[in-house]
Amino acid sequence: MSQPAPPSKPSVLVVDDHAAARQSVADVLGCAGYAVRTCSSAVEALNVLRDARADVVVSDLQMPGMSGLELVREVERRRIPSAVLMITAHASVSTAVEAMRSGAFDYLEKPFDAGKLEDCVARALDRRRIEARSERGAAAPGEVEMLGESEAMRRLRDQIERIARTDETVLICGESGVGKELVARTLHAQSRRGAGPFVGLNCPVLSEQLTESELFGHCRGAFTGADADRVGRFEQASGGSLLLDEVTEINPALQAKLLRVLQERVFERVGSSQSTPADVRVLATTNRDLQTEVSAGRFREDLYFRLAVVPIEVPPLRSRGGDVLLLAERFAASASQRLGRPTPTLEPAASQLLLDYTWPGNVRELHNVITRACVLGEEGELAESLLRPWLAGGRAAAPPQPSSVPAAVGQSLAEAERRLIEATLDRFGGHRARTAEALGIGVRTLSGKLRDYGYAPREKSYSKAG
Repeated sequence: MSQPAPPSKPSVLVVDDHAAARQSVADVLGCAGYAVRTCSSAVEALNVLRDARADVVVSDLQMPGMSGLELVREVERRRIPSAVLMITAHASVSTAVEAMRSGAFDYLEKPFDAGKLEDCVARALDRRRIEARSERGAAAPGEVEMLGESEAMRRLRDQIERIARTDETVLICGESGVGKELVARTLHAQSRRGAGPFVGLNCPVLSEQLTESELFGHCRGAFTGADADRVGRFEQASGGSLLLDEVTEINPALQAKLLRVLQERVFERVGSSQSTPADVRVLATTNRDLQTEVSAGRFREDLYFRLAVVPIEVPPLRSRGGDVLLLAERFAASASQRLGRPTPTLEPAASQLLLDYTWPGNVRELHNVITRACVLGEEGELAESLLRPWLAGGRAAAPPQPSSVPAAVGQSLAEAERRLIEATLDRFGGHRARTAEALGIGVRTLSGKLRDYGYAPREKSYSKAG
């Protein structure tokens, strides 16, 4: 029987006219699990991007011929679906900010170490994934429908069905990891706007100075570096729904502008006095108590009332009873399909353990635990002894030891964690991205731990002038 193809690596294109600097960046990102290509000029990079995908482009700012800033503008003009990360010397930081206003995700100032590079690329990749989900208007691979037969989920589905028929603004509240974005997508799909676009904006991802342009767009000449008009999320979502994920992260000045849009249903691009109708249903999410935020002066009370026209509270996993087992079975089936293995079953003691656990990380935590167990456990059954070390004391504890890496009595948690990380890295042949996914941690977190273990230089820096 043929095995499923392994998931493709996230792709990065490194652009730098300086060969040594270019190769250094490529080496670090290759070790972090990315598929890396390199180019020696911006013109060459555009030719590559015309024919091949790159999730993230890492480009030097100062290059002969076409500069990094011009590359960013061309990527934006041609609507190439890549997040661009700039590398700049201190003297060129103002130009890097112009690049961000023109569409770049962020910039790194030289000299920088490997950890900062990996962190920036990981955040840029997260941003690109969010945008890709919004462009598809559908859930990402591996996401599941709104499963659950508990009374709490039946009430939630009934509430969504009633609210979806209206065009009112909805505030979706709940703890981290409960599935607030899935609720928003379900509301959109069941509404009269379901055939229209579903556009999301992850508010914590963007810097304050870029959020306004992302929301409302900007006109050519609105600020330094704005060489072309830019369409904002409100225009992209016209006729559909706009999700403001973690809306409390929007700064106070922009809160006032967002309030006006909700009240008057019009907005202006940055640099324009022409009003554009906002034919958009706004859905917002938060994991904070907004009334507390209002009392503390961090969130406008009038905006709170505008957003909370129809509030929805998504129940935590601990209040959903047997839904835990339904979700665990679905996550195990998805993980096993990716791994090319038969779907394991939960032994009775393991099922009871999952039911008794309080799940502080909610559905996201359950997904990570089950995926990790499918990778590290034996085929057939998921045993209680495999799962328990992650769930001890009602909180996530140190990861369990696979059978090939025995834990010694009295061994420190740090040493147990290191043994597991090394064993998992070995299982995946040194592939960091797949190792991080199996362990339920980010690539940059894994890379940081490996540097601490001596797997990579702690302070490898890149300081090419320019």
